[in-house]
Amino acid sequence: MLGWVATRTVCTCPNDDANEAAHDEKECSNKMKSTMIAALSIATAATALPLAATAHADNNYQQFASPSGTIRCILNAQDTPAPIVVCQIGDHTYVAPPGSTRDGGPCEPGTDLGRDFRLDQGKPAYFTCTYSALGSGFGPWPTLDYGQTRSLGTITCDSEPSGVTCTDSSTGHFFRVASDSYQLG
Repeated sequence: MLGWVATRTVCTCPNDDANEAAHDEKECSNKMKSTMIAALSIATAATALPLAATAHADNNYQQFASPSGTIRCILNAQDTPAPIVVCQIGDHTYVAPPGSTRDGGPCEPGTDLGRDFRLDQGKPAYFTCTYSALGSGFGPWPTLDYGQTRSLGTITCDSEPSGVTCTDSSTGHFFRVASDSYQLG
């Protein structure tokens, strides 16, 4: 993050003597340069610290979209005790069986079942009830091209023409999602 710091230094020349006024203006100009350099140095130091934290945090939060753009996924270890992945598909033709959420209960009225998939590290994959578009307003969604992967902890997501598959290598649990089918394992 690049920040700008505005400083304003006002120097007055109390003497009427032109030589002393010129000397005071030069001294004032030197003070102004010193003030600007100090302010710029402080601003640079202040913005450098959050960058290091942001770079580290980016490793714990990744988002991507399938090449078609119909599947969006978030790998997250920032807000959870262990890494998770949540994927959402925009359009699908399959039907999710009632009671296929983690707790086996139905989705609340006004929500949708079958669009959101979740895999927590160390646990089986499951459907979640859809309340809104996944990550709407979270910036750009980089494309995960076919044949590429993204990983966080023991969870790895693969993008293939047949859909997106996310697997926990520590347990073998996974989900695969495509517009015409899904699989939980």
